[in-house]
Amino acid sequence: MGAQTILRGITWNHSRGFVSVVATAQRFSETRPGLEIIWEKRSLQEFADAPIQGLAEEYDLLVIDHPWAGYAAHSQVLLPLQEIIPADYMRDQAQHSVGQSHPSYIFDGAQCALAIDAATPVASYRPDLLERYELVKPETWDDLLGLARRGRVIMPGIPIDTLMNFYMLCATQGEPPFSDDEWSLSDTMGLQALEQLRELASHCPADIYNWNPIAVYEALSRRDDYVYCPFAYGYSNYARAGYSDHVLVFDDMVNIHGQGRCQSTLGGTGLAISSRCQHPELARDYAMFTGSPAIQRTLFFDNGGQPGHRSAWEDAEVNRRSSNYFLNTLPALDRAYLRPRFPGYLHFQDHAGAPIRQYLMEGGDGRRALADLKRLFEQAKALYSD
Repeated sequence: MGAQTILRGITWNHSRGFVSVVATAQRFSETRPGLEIIWEKRSLQEFADAPIQGLAEEYDLLVIDHPWAGYAAHSQVLLPLQEIIPADYMRDQAQHSVGQSHPSYIFDGAQCALAIDAATPVASYRPDLLERYELVKPETWDDLLGLARRGRVIMPGIPIDTLMNFYMLCATQGEPPFSDDEWSLSDTMGLQALEQLRELASHCPADIYNWNPIAVYEALSRRDDYVYCPFAYGYSNYARAGYSDHVLVFDDMVNIHGQGRCQSTLGGTGLAISSRCQHPELARDYAMFTGSPAIQRTLFFDNGGQPGHRSAWEDAEVNRRSSNYFLNTLPALDRAYLRPRFPGYLHFQDHAGAPIRQYLMEGGDGRRALADLKRLFEQAKALYSD
C-alpha cells in the first residue's frame, strides 16, 4: 500500500451526513496502517444540485442522491459496484433494503452506490406541546388542515421539497407522476394536488418558503409555537436526547381521503466510488465496512448516521435511543415512491419546484404551473436522447 495512501471523500454538511462517515473512516483507517480517508462537506443545496461529473474527478468517494443513478450509468463516472463487491454482500444489501433504497441506485444493471442512509418524508411533532395546547395528533388530511388553521403546523417550502410533496400527493391518490420514465399525470390530478398543497401552505407561516427540512426541525425543536410537521425528510438526530433543545417524535403520516397514508418520495444517500479512484480496492473495502450491518447499527448510528441497512431500523437499541424513530417510520419507507432516474431527470428536478412554490405563494392559474412542469420534463427527456 505504500507509506501513505489517501482517499478523499465528499458528503453533505449535517451531522447525519458528515460525522457518521468521518467516524467510519477513522475506525477503518485504524485497521489499515498507512491509509488516511479525508472527508469534506458541502451544503445540502449543493448536495442536491452539484453535478457529480466534476466531483468524481476530484474525489475518490462520493455520497450521492439516487436520482444520479441514470447519469452515472450513462457517463460511467462511478464504478459499477456489482463488479467489484462480492455477490453475497450485495445479496444481503438487497434483502435488507429499507423500502427501495438499495435498488434505487441500480440503473441499466449498474449499481452506482451502496445505500448507507435511508429516508423519506415523515411526520414529526412535539408531544409536550400537544399536551400543553390540548391538541391531538392529526390522523387524516382534514385533521391536518384543522391543526394548520390554528397556526401550529410547519413544513419545508423550498422548491425541491414542494416538488417532492407534489409527487407524494399525486402518488398517494393513485396517479404517480411518471410511468416508465414518461409523464403520466392527468391535469385533473395535477391541479388537485397543487390546490391541496396550496390550501395547507396558506395556513403556514411565510417563513416556510425559505426552510428545508433541517430548518423546520430546528424551529420545531427549539420554539414553542409550532407543534407538528406533516411531512419532511426525516432526521433521526432530532429524535435523540441531547441533539436539540427538545426531542421530536417521528411517526407515519396522515391518511388522505380514504386513499391511505401519504406515499412520500424516497430520499436517502448512497456511498459511491469514482471511476478515477487510484485505489478502488481500498475504497471498496471501506464502502463495504460502512454499509455492513454491524457497523450500520453501531458505529454509523452512534455518530449521527441514519442507517440504510434494515437490521439497524429494526434494532431494539437503535430504537431505544431514538424515540422509536426507525420502527415508527419504517412503514412509510417501505411504501415510498421512487423518483425517475433517467440521465436527464435532474434537469427537471432542479427547475420544477419553482413554479409549484410560486403557485403556493401567489396562487393564480394552476394550469400554467402544470404547463411549466410538462415543458421542463420534455427538456429533461431530450437531454440525452441520442
